[in-house]
This record gives sequence, C-alpha cells and structure tokens, in this order.
Amino acid sequence: MSDSWFAKLWKPPSNRNFVPCVAPSSSFLPPSQSRGYLLVHANGGLNQMRAGICDMVAVARLINATLVIPQLDKRSFWQDSSNFSDVFDEENFIHALANDVEVVKKLPKELMTAAKAVIQFRSWSGLDYYQDEISHMWDKYQVIKAAKSDSRLANNNLPPDIQKLRCRAFYEALRFAPRIEALGKLLAERMRSYGRYIALHLRYEKDMLAFSGCTYGLSSVESDELARIRENISYWKVKEIDPQEQRAKGYCPLTPKEVGIFLSSLGYPSNTPIYVAAGAIYGGGSHLSDLESRFPILLSKEKLASAEELEPFKDYASQMAALDYIVSVESDVFIPSYLGNMARAVEGHRRFLGHRKTINPNRKDLVQLFDKINRGSLKEGKKLSNIIVEIHKRRQGSPRRRKGPIPGTRGVERFRSEEAFYENPLPDCLCQQEHKELDNSPVHR
Repeated sequence: MSDSWFAKLWKPPSNRNFVPCVAPSSSFLPPSQSRGYLLVHANGGLNQMRAGICDMVAVARLINATLVIPQLDKRSFWQDSSNFSDVFDEENFIHALANDVEVVKKLPKELMTAAKAVIQFRSWSGLDYYQDEISHMWDKYQVIKAAKSDSRLANNNLPPDIQKLRCRAFYEALRFAPRIEALGKLLAERMRSYGRYIALHLRYEKDMLAFSGCTYGLSSVESDELARIRENISYWKVKEIDPQEQRAKGYCPLTPKEVGIFLSSLGYPSNTPIYVAAGAIYGGGSHLSDLESRFPILLSKEKLASAEELEPFKDYASQMAALDYIVSVESDVFIPSYLGNMARAVEGHRRFLGHRKTINPNRKDLVQLFDKINRGSLKEGKKLSNIIVEIHKRRQGSPRRRKGPIPGTRGVERFRSEEAFYENPLPDCLCQQEHKELDNSPVHR
C-alpha cells in the first residue's frame, strides 16, 4: 500500500469552511416570566434520551416554562437506575442554559401535590402545536408533565433561534458528568497510543437483534431466544419479522464477519487499531472471532481500562454507553454497523466539530455483495474492493444539508422519514466562514 493511499484512508472530508454558528440572534432575549413548570420523563437509551432532553429545552422555551431537571428512563430494556446527575454535568446544564431557559433541580415543595397535566406530546410537532394547544394548558395547570421526550419536536421548519438553542443544548449544555468525561478522554488517549484508530459502533447486541428480528448467521437456538425476547417485551409492537427480508432491505446491522470484509475491502490494513463501541456482543467471542482474525488490535473499554477504573460505571448501561460515545467522537474514523440513535448522535457531533470522517456502510448494497461471496460468484480481492470503495465515496461525512422527507410520504411517516435533527445540524447550526463571521463561543461535549 502506497503512503498516499494510506493517508487517504484516514483523511477527513473537506469541511468547506463550515463552522459552528449557534449564538442567538439579537432578538432572542433572556427567558420571559415563567408560566409554570415542565416535568420531563426522558425515555429510551442514552442517546434517545439526550436528543429528547434537548428538544424539551426548546419546548420549555416555546411554552414559557421552567424546566425541571429531567428524569431518566429506568424501565427500558437496560434497567439503568442512573439519575440525571449520574450521567450528566447537572450544574453545567443549568448554567449553560441560563440565558435561554430557567432550569431547576426539582419542583417547588408547594407544587409537589398540585394537579399535573400528564401528556404525551404529539410526535414531530411544530411551533403552532406548542404555542397554541400546549400553552393553553397553563390556564388550568401550574405543572405539565411530558410522559415521553423522544421525537416530540419537528426536525425542520422551526424558528432559527429555536434550532440554534437545540444545538447549544446538545453540544454545550448537556455534557457528561466529570468522572465520565475524564475516563472517556483517558480511553481515547489509550487508543491513540496504538496510532490512528477506527471507532466501530458494532450494534450486534442482544436487544438490537431481538428488536430488528435479524438472525442471519445465528444458530436456531439463538434465533429462538431472540424471538422470545421480542414476544415478551410488550412495547415492541412488531412481533412477526421475516429476517431475510429485513436483511435484503438493509435493515439489519452488519455482522462482525461482514464488518471485517467491509474494512478490508476499504483498504484498512490488519494492524489498524479498532475500538469496539458496544455493549455485550451477542454470542461473545464466537461471533467476534471472524472480525478479530482480520483485525487483531480489537479493543474496547473493558480491555483499555482496569476493572477498578470501570467499577463505578459497569452496572449502568447509560454511563458505559457515554464512555463509548466519547471515544467514538474523538476517533480518526467512525463507522456504525447500523444507523441507531448512538450512530446518529455521534455522526452529528462529528459534523459539528469539523466534519470528521464518518463512513456510513450502505448495508443494502453490501449484503448483496456478501451473498455473492457466499455463493462463490464473487471473491474477496481487487474487484470487490473497487466496488465497495466506489459505493462509499460519498458516504464519508462531508458537508451536506439535512435530508428532508421521502417524496410521497404523508402524515407521521413523512416526519419519520426525515433525517434526524441531531444527525446533521446543517444548515441550522453550521455556517460557511466566508459568508458569516465565526462564532467563537466555546463548544463543549
């Protein structure tokens, strides 16, 4: 491999002089008189909750509410008992938003027993819904509780200052707790000691496979176990899934073996350090062996940190995921095997920080190639490599505007098909430097 080709493997895309521009406009004044308190129950895993919390910051602003520090989901698949301050820097969250939204740690005592409006805000709602329908509830209640926080705010067509507020909340205010930040940065430094590294979000975990019905490459015993999990979780609505159809449509995470073929075909040599950002891989070593045989410098937080260092975090899925998030954002190249909430959040963060290289596998095209290999009609080598490199030339995180809805979709499906706001903060929170002065406000994680 030539030096120029090797350098190209790690070279980030041109950021085309896009820089963060999240400062509020001159017309965006400090919060006006609060009309009541907004309680929030953030639902889902770490990054679903993070996006939901930041959306609720914007909602609090739209309805003139004081935001009470959100409650984290303790009932999800992961059964994580963490409180907000266990995962996030609570003081920073409050102070960073002081000019945007009033945030308090808890509801005043006199309102603890007051009647509350408990409501599941309508999905992907815009300005009119919150300023008309929801704001009217202050006439009857002093406390509104949002029973869910995920996808309650539209991705697009909101006032520019509200969009910038979402970015200030996500990239500046909602930092991880100091002890998580410290260990996450330390893990990134330890990865860097091996050289430039890939962070691989390997979504080959029990919950993902059970939810998606993806059983390719698994034994019948493993497939049956996943089907039972899906059947027993009441809030997972879809029970009968055709795994072959899922895979053919590109809806399944790549298997560790497929990831190995993909990375080799892109040209990454076998001595490339790879950080596996994931929970427990389903089937453990038996499924990881195909990837590890190709890329033996396969590391994880469990391998990089001592048992003593991980002890405070190991029983808390959100805190462990936060460590993976930090190492992924800091990596030279980020590759998700599946586009879930973590992958979207990391990709958006890397875009915000200068369009760091993020390679999004085209799973639909790749599984067709992998199937040809399995049938013997295509072999690994130069031809496969050329095809895979060509497919992914424009999937490396270069600047582009956030994608709108899929043409022809309507109603909820129309909003569901849009690219998520935090997956790509352009155009709302990134500006080309030659067209606009650089916003020098600090950006924290």
